[in-house]
Amino acid sequence: MTVPEEFDAAAVAKLSPFGRAPVLETEKGAITSSNAICRYLAAIRPETGLLGDSVFEAAEIDSWVDFASNELDLPASVWVYPVVGYMQFSQAAYEKAKADLAASLAALDSHLLTRTFLVTDQVTLADIAVASSLVYPFKLVADKNFLKPFTNVVRWFTTCVKQEEFVAVIGAVTMCKTELKAPGQAADKKAAGGKKADKKADKKKGKKEDKPAAPAPVKKVEHPYKIMDREAPSTMVMDTWKKTYSNAATYDESMSKFWETYDMEGFSLWHMVYNYNEENKRTFMVSNAIAGFQQRSDEVRKWCFGVMDVLGTEETTLEIKGVWMLRGDTTAHLIQANDDANWYTWTKLAGKGMPPTDETKKIVRSYWCEEDELEGKPIADSAVFK
Repeated sequence: MTVPEEFDAAAVAKLSPFGRAPVLETEKGAITSSNAICRYLAAIRPETGLLGDSVFEAAEIDSWVDFASNELDLPASVWVYPVVGYMQFSQAAYEKAKADLAASLAALDSHLLTRTFLVTDQVTLADIAVASSLVYPFKLVADKNFLKPFTNVVRWFTTCVKQEEFVAVIGAVTMCKTELKAPGQAADKKAAGGKKADKKADKKKGKKEDKPAAPAPVKKVEHPYKIMDREAPSTMVMDTWKKTYSNAATYDESMSKFWETYDMEGFSLWHMVYNYNEENKRTFMVSNAIAGFQQRSDEVRKWCFGVMDVLGTEETTLEIKGVWMLRGDTTAHLIQANDDANWYTWTKLAGKGMPPTDETKKIVRSYWCEEDELEGKPIADSAVFK
């Protein structure tokens, strides 16, 4: 097959009955439309598993490819295109696009609740199509507040776009922090509120418009951990411990200093186990999952420390487990900062009213210090949150 380096309108018209790109010219003829081209390319390389391993899985994948085209592309385009200058901004269209995209993401989030990928235990054409539809909205306009209800979607999306095959095509994806606005958006917002028209009407009548009352200042909610630091200061300094852990000559030295300074009134120790370990199939995917978990916990980094391990092998079972030290005596504040913490079972090892036992110390040391084997299983990967 050949792909011309440049397409002009005449060349496209000859190849496509619709007279527009994309077109893939093969030895047997031309194939048009993105989805058809993707299915063709996936089908000629069946060993990749992009179309699944059965007729049923292929049909499932097709349904998600259609979902991307029918449920995501339109609202995503209506929201993004005015921002990049492809179409004029409309307040009504903007609001509907956001609502429609949110509804589709809610369905997608529910599907991904117990799944790493959309159909099988690896990336398929379904994941490629759906993730591709979300790249620009997630980079440009869908900020953290918009995506907050869709934690499973964010986890799955970040897992996909970090794969080297995705990076090779779309580059590194930086998630949107602040929604970009279209050039005419601010003006349309005023018009939608009717303020401009009211001003003109009042001017004609010779009336002076009353100055609107200033909105009441929004009281900033103080983080619970900051309140703890002020009202119940701990004798243990987290930054000092993190430096000790990183710089000690040996693990034995670091753990000896840890137990000398550990404050069970101010900090608690927790063992974590992922609730869906049976679904972990590929080491790189599980490694991405623990990296993503820690990245999404950044809000509480100042007050927490933890080590997460991937135990086992792809031929047996891959398990995500870890031990964390949290400020206070509850996991609630970590869960509030990172919804993904809901998908783990947390067992308290030590804390207020629960001094560490010899067995607890053994568990903590094994998770924080072992590099090759843990619980009789090889350590495939580990990540330190500090």
